[in-house]
Formats: sequence, C-alpha cells, structure tokens
Amino acid sequence: MRDVVERQAGKVAFITGAARGMGRAHAERLAAEGANLILIDSCQSARSTGYPGGTEEELEETAELARKYGAEVLSRKVDIRDWDGIEQVVADGVAELGRLDVVVANAGICFGDWSWKIGREDWQEMIDTNLTGTFATVKPCVPIMIDQGTGGSIIITSSVAGLRGQPFLGAYVASKHGVTGLAKTMAVELAQYNIRVNTVHPHGVETGMAPPVLHDLIVENAATLGPIFMGSLPDPVSQPEDIAGAVAFLASDEARHITGTQLQVDLGTLIR
Repeated sequence: MRDVVERQAGKVAFITGAARGMGRAHAERLAAEGANLILIDSCQSARSTGYPGGTEEELEETAELARKYGAEVLSRKVDIRDWDGIEQVVADGVAELGRLDVVVANAGICFGDWSWKIGREDWQEMIDTNLTGTFATVKPCVPIMIDQGTGGSIIITSSVAGLRGQPFLGAYVASKHGVTGLAKTMAVELAQYNIRVNTVHPHGVETGMAPPVLHDLIVENAATLGPIFMGSLPDPVSQPEDIAGAVAFLASDEARHITGTQLQVDLGTLIR
C-alpha cells in the first residue's frame, strides 16, 4: 500500500464483514493510517447468495495484515444478526483497546432475482442481514461513543441500490434504502454529540462475491435493462481499495464537518 498519513492515529475502529472484500480493504487502510481494530465476520455462507462467504482463516489473515502496520487487533467470528454477540464483542473490544471512535458497518449479502419471484426465506435473510444486522451493529456502539465524549464517525455501506431502483435486486434495494434512511436519521440525532453518520454508495466492486444468478439475469436482459448498470468512467468496476479510500476519509478528522451525506463511489453510475 502506498504511504498514507497516520490520520487515524489513536483511534479504534470496529469493522464488520472483515474477512475479505471491502471489509479487508477497510481494515488494511485504517490500520495503515494508525487505527487499532475490532474485526468481525460471520465466517459462513448465506443460504441465498450463491457465492461463498468468508472463513475464519480469512478473518485471521485480515487481522495479521493489519498487525503488520502495528495495529492492535481483536478479531472474532460473529454474525451481525447475533445481537448479543455484537454487544459482547464491542464491549470486549473497548475493554481491550480502550475506546471506540469509528464504526464501519460493512457486512452484507446480495442475491439476484425478479422481485416477484423472491422467496420468503431469501427476502427475510436479506432484510435480517443487511438492514437489521446493520442496526444491531451500530446500536451498542452509540452509547459508548456518547459516554466517551469525543465524537466519532459511523460509516454504513449502502449502495447505488440504496439511492434508486435496480432490476433483479428488489430485496437488496429495499435493505439498502433502509440503511440509507437509518443513517440519515441517526445523523440528525447524533450531531449534538459530534458523532457523524454517513453512507457510502458503491456500484460494482471486485470482491469475488457477485451472485451468479444476477450476472445471468443482466446478460439475458441486456438490451432492455443492461444500461442501468453502466457507469460513466472507463473502469468497469471499482476495487475494494477505492471504497476503502472513501471510508478512511469519512473516518478521519478531515471529514469532521460532514454528516448525513451519501457519498457516491459509483463510477458515475448515478449521473447517467
């Protein structure tokens, strides 16, 4: 990684979905900038997605990668749908690392289908993970940050699908609109405590976690619905490091006057 300013020095960041993909990129970037880390991942595959989830070995690889930058790291297998597990790992992380300054609610799942064909169990898994799991992630962190009295930054991974409709992604769109609305509300509530709440909105990111059915649906319907997935910039997809750069900025004091915003890191998809 190129040299970065240690603008997270002295901070502790809690990152979900850290085994690989964007979560790993966030962990590496924040560690490189001086943060200590609390890292979790469910380390299992979701029933609905069609792609493998992260593993305990990959979560440990992320932790070791962060430690190479000098970061102190607490990593643990926890599903964001496990309310008690989230509360415990946050409490343990603060006890071990001393504070909590940044929350990166990154974990989530995705699958593709026509909206009217989504099964009940698939719908529920999506909402339970992406929406309720995000709320369960943030909820126990807020009282700690308020009591700490030093402000903080909460960053929720949303999506282009959190700002407009996307074909074949009905459940995903609903979940990401949900977290976008949650972040807007919490930004209003927490501004008085100097706690900032923002969302980042990627388009396609090369994480190896693309639902195969979604790809097939886009190809099959390219003539009528394909253009909505196109960006404006030359790159076809973003890399996890592109999103990590945006997250690191929002976590830093350079963004101290930014809250309640939806930061689009989407290759110009939403301007088309």
